Amino acid sequence: MKKLTAILLVLVMMLGIAACTPATTENPGSSSSEQTPPASTAMTHAEYLAAAEDDAVEVECYVQATQSWWDNKIVIYAQDKEGGYFAYNVACTEEDAAKLVPGTKINIKGFKTFYKGMPEIADGATFTVVEGADTYKAEATDMTSLLGKQELVNKAGMLAAFKGLTVEGFSYQNDTPGKDIYLNLKLGEASYSFCVESYLTGADTDVYKAVEALKAGDKVDIEGFVYWYDADEDASGDGINTHITKVTKVG
Repeated sequence: MKKLTAILLVLVMMLGIAACTPATTENPGSSSSEQTPPASTAMTHAEYLAAAEDDAVEVECYVQATQSWWDNKIVIYAQDKEGGYFAYNVACTEEDAAKLVPGTKINIKGFKTFYKGMPEIADGATFTVVEGADTYKAEATDMTSLLGKQELVNKAGMLAAFKGLTVEGFSYQNDTPGKDIYLNLKLGEASYSFCVESYLTGADTDVYKAVEALKAGDKVDIEGFVYWYDADEDASGDGINTHITKVTKVG
């Protein structure tokens, strides 16, 4: 009888211990903690501008336009809400080129370089589309007051507007219609060279035809992507060579 009583006491004590053991909410079939997505390693636009030549860069930005795809490469004009980017000959299949619709958010990885003073992401960069991201199409920012100023180079790749310019004349690359057009425009006493980039807006586009129809003395407003050519980083600002996307005759 004493043995039976002792056994019953042990059983009661064990049940009491089990009842006091805290329950676990862990699902043995899942991770014990939520996995936090890794923070983006993409640079801000200010960090991109501060990067030195040949530095590795990574940016997240929105496609604004592309030049013609060829040989598994594509030139991308991109922008975020801080500034612009010009990515030269990014590695790209023809299938992926079709995904580069204006407004699409992409991640670009590569190296920074300067070509004739123009900051750009160098030949050979790669990109991925940021799935599920928002879209963004930039409005042209009025940069007329920056003409002739070195600070304009920091706007490279951005969609800009330049207003109240006077046409001086234009010429074709290699004197060949259908090639790039170099449009000379004047503001005050200073002259500036803008460009119709044929790989961006070719001879069959309204932009190309509108520039061909201009005459010396015409007053125009211009929109285009800020580009820099034939001027080093310490130049006076005369290297502006905006790739034109819109021409409006005024006055």
